Amino acid sequence: MNNHPFHLVDNSPWPLVGSVGLMTTTSGMIMWFHNLDMKLLLLGILLIILTMIQWWRDVVRESTFQGLHTKKVIISMKWGMILFITSEVLFFSSFFWAFLHSSLSPNVEIGIQWPPVGIKPFNPMNIPMLNTMILLSSGISMTWAHNSILMKNYSQTIQSMVITVTLGVYFSMLQMYEYIESPFCISDSVYGSTFFMSTGFHGLHVIIGTIFIMVSLYRVKKLHMSSDHHVGFETAAWYWHFVDVVWLFLYMMVYWWGI
Repeated sequence: MNNHPFHLVDNSPWPLVGSVGLMTTTSGMIMWFHNLDMKLLLLGILLIILTMIQWWRDVVRESTFQGLHTKKVIISMKWGMILFITSEVLFFSSFFWAFLHSSLSPNVEIGIQWPPVGIKPFNPMNIPMLNTMILLSSGISMTWAHNSILMKNYSQTIQSMVITVTLGVYFSMLQMYEYIESPFCISDSVYGSTFFMSTGFHGLHVIIGTIFIMVSLYRVKKLHMSSDHHVGFETAAWYWHFVDVVWLFLYMMVYWWGI
């Protein structure tokens, strides 16, 4: 029995296994790009998925069944999530900086104009506008879920989280369709590279956020969370709202102002 409110984590193999999976994935991507060989990439992705499942299983056991996530631990976890989101804000700021720098002072290599010569940008009123409405709606449904769990209305919590997950999957499908139909690619000047890096990394964050909410939905169904103990759900909601706000900046800057 501990005589302190902190959680001293037991020895775990998952950080090491996860880092090996990440290294394998990045090396596999290089092999895929250069040799069209996906075997190492698929191995790395498999390692990451297995690490996620088993690491999250341990966290669920520690929080739900062992009672190790005390109020002091929850405060630390919330601050950790706040700092992580802050680092993500700085991460996306670098993409915005690159886009603004290149668009406000286009050099002679791209025709001294923005968008560069030969680039046909997307119509911001088509799929980008639809995706904006989808993400804003998902933010509303996530707020509904948060209010429902605070009011101990678990049926509405589940319903609204299902809506959020559905909208997140729909957003990803539309973005994939947009990429398939794109008239330019990532190697088409600085416009292509900044467009696909910024929107692509945001799309990756949407996928991660959707998985985050799906895991929280599973835990709500299993009664792992209550109105006063749902830090996993709350951090998932924070992350999703961050994804929403970043998309608004992306839409206004890359799709609307950037044309």
